[in-house]
Amino acid sequence: MAQQPRRVKVSADVIVEVTDEAALERAVLDDVDASEFSVEPGQSLADVRAEVRRDIQGDLAAAVEWIADPAGIILDRPGVQVAVSTQTAVEVDKSGFELDTKPDFAKLFPLCHCGRDSCDACSGFQLTPRTAAVLWTVAQILADHGYDDVQLHGDEPITDGGEWRVFGDYPRITWRQDAVWRRQAARAFDDLAEDLEAGREPQPTCPGEEMAFHLMLQAAQAALADGWGPSGDLLARLPEHADDYDWDMVSEVLLQDDDILHLFDVHLDGIEDPETEQNRYMGIGDYRPDAWFRPFLNVTPRDGRRAFRR
Repeated sequence: MAQQPRRVKVSADVIVEVTDEAALERAVLDDVDASEFSVEPGQSLADVRAEVRRDIQGDLAAAVEWIADPAGIILDRPGVQVAVSTQTAVEVDKSGFELDTKPDFAKLFPLCHCGRDSCDACSGFQLTPRTAAVLWTVAQILADHGYDDVQLHGDEPITDGGEWRVFGDYPRITWRQDAVWRRQAARAFDDLAEDLEAGREPQPTCPGEEMAFHLMLQAAQAALADGWGPSGDLLARLPEHADDYDWDMVSEVLLQDDDILHLFDVHLDGIEDPETEQNRYMGIGDYRPDAWFRPFLNVTPRDGRRAFRR
């Protein structure tokens, strides 16, 4: 009996830098003019070529997609052939996020500039579009890092935080948690990002989201300082405000407290346990890892049926 062929699906992400858009478009259009196409009844080859040209002209992603060859990633070797291949191309920013899928933070977080003392917005806290964009971007990145850690390490205990993309930055009391716990921790970043996408202030609903938010604040400041967050073009398109990047105010307004940061203090060993005298004295509550994804009593809990992105 002949052996049935087995199939393997290969996924690859390739980011292409286009240094001369005009030259690329000219070359692609020349290639279109030299290519043969299937022609439906009632059409001519010239009609088909003209339609393809219209789709490519002025569309950078379409031009790159024309010259992409997904089958080319498989080398010509005996015993293997490409059975099916598909491809898409979208324009991304320097962080790799699709430009067309970014939320419109200017509409989601409209600003008031009236400056009146009677104005709740101007006299209080405004989460500005630029601040929201940075937080959303780093939340996406940190979530990906968390899922990467799960994929690479699974249930392995953390012994050296340097080998981990995000969970090595968590308190040591979490370093022996399993992959299920870590996936929930990664999803906490996604939950806060989804708040921003919906135009809601990202207020943590559980200890796991509190830790995620603290790491987002750290990453947001580093991203702006080092230039690896949202693109400068994206931020420049958003309206400017005096409250942009006021991370201290963001922390003060959106976090109920900083109690979870006590878990990093080596002199407060055991502070996470609500049965300890020190915990009761400080009124911290339950910060044992098993309680990290239980909602706080004073918030609306998230839907427990929501999916994991990865």
